[in-house]
Amino acid sequence: MSTDGAAAPLPWDGHPERADKILVGGILFAGLYMLALIPLTPALVGSHPVILELLKGSMSAIITMGAMARIGEASLLVAIVAAIPGLMWFDWLYWWAGRRWGTRAIAFFVGNHPKAAKRTRQIEKWAERYTWLLIIIIYFQPIPNPLVYAAAGWTGMKLRNFLVLDLIGSLLWIALAVSLGYAIGQDAVDVAKAVSRYALYISLGLIALIIARQWWVAQRRSSR
Repeated sequence: MSTDGAAAPLPWDGHPERADKILVGGILFAGLYMLALIPLTPALVGSHPVILELLKGSMSAIITMGAMARIGEASLLVAIVAAIPGLMWFDWLYWWAGRRWGTRAIAFFVGNHPKAAKRTRQIEKWAERYTWLLIIIIYFQPIPNPLVYAAAGWTGMKLRNFLVLDLIGSLLWIALAVSLGYAIGQDAVDVAKAVSRYALYISLGLIALIIARQWWVAQRRSSR
């Protein structure tokens, strides 16, 4: 699966097995799930930020919850805990892809992106010795998350260990976002509520951008 719409090489030899089909289906679903939530984000961030946290671990929602905790409208513990599932919903799929497909998972995720070779060298250089560290600092480093998670799989990291490290990395990111919201306080809540007030217009704009991008990608393909 390419991040820019380019065709991705298949990560298996011959015909895909049942596990391959389930894995690809799960990854496709994850992408569609996050895409479907984009138009809902503006409406939920000010009215129901905790739901947005649970659904996708949205940073704007986490910041809003931190701000609401500051002014006494939400629990700080809920602000932290609710974001964990949203950030980790599909991470195990990428770990499984690496475990099943090995380094071919990189080509599947990156596709024919111009920077594919560079990203491949980056992740392979760090994978053997520092995958555990990359998972912990996953939101503070430049390598795309799926590539790091896949590296954990192909280097033989157990799922249990991966999930523990993934949790630590997620908590670091959540702590930063909650702290930022808590420091801002009422102003952050006011902004979130203002965004929700104009959610319909913002959502329509986001949908238009998504359609425009897909049209642009299709035009690029047809011109090749």
